[in-house]
Amino acid sequence: MIGVVIPAHNEERWLEQCLLSVLAAAEHPWLAGEPVQIMVVLDSCTDASKAICQRSPIQVLEVAARNVGTARAAGAHALIEAGARWLACTDADSTVPSDWLAAQLAHQADAVCGVVEIDDWSPYHLQVRDRYEAAYHDQDGHDHIHGANLGVTSAAYLLAGGFPALPCHEDVHLVRALEATGARIAWSRSVRVRTSARLDFRAQGGFGSYLQSLSEPA
Repeated sequence: MIGVVIPAHNEERWLEQCLLSVLAAAEHPWLAGEPVQIMVVLDSCTDASKAICQRSPIQVLEVAARNVGTARAAGAHALIEAGARWLACTDADSTVPSDWLAAQLAHQADAVCGVVEIDDWSPYHLQVRDRYEAAYHDQDGHDHIHGANLGVTSAAYLLAGGFPALPCHEDVHLVRALEATGARIAWSRSVRVRTSARLDFRAQGGFGSYLQSLSEPA
């Protein structure tokens, strides 16, 4: 089966839309009915995130780490133990298209690094968007790594050592480890995810911090 890992720390504002999009992707006809198990890893949540999950046909794993690397690794381990052959990762403040899983698998690679689109630039000045788009390579062969849009075979994931217990850039470390093992990685613009430009981002030093840095004087 296919496993989807979604870490969440107090994500009640975004989580429901994320889950609805992933559930739709799990029903794509190109998957030919292969089961998809969705695992939300609730990391030290004190809001309504758990209640939102309980309204959907998904699995919930609770951890108390306040660490996105630990949360992703816990979800990945649980899904592999349950029989997942492919792990797809996204974030609770992101939404995926209906062909997200199908597009990852279509590459027939050991891992797929997709691209992201910002769903709403309104929290930032136009200059930030211009700086971001000038530096972002929305093309096949890009060099971007996003935990919000990453897929990997379970075998390649285990060989690379899995997600490290880092507060950010756990996705980058995994991909670099995959490269070191000789994994076949597809750097694809056809695998796309919409993500938030929120100001109250969770992982200091991650994607939200990068966007914030673009608002600083050059």
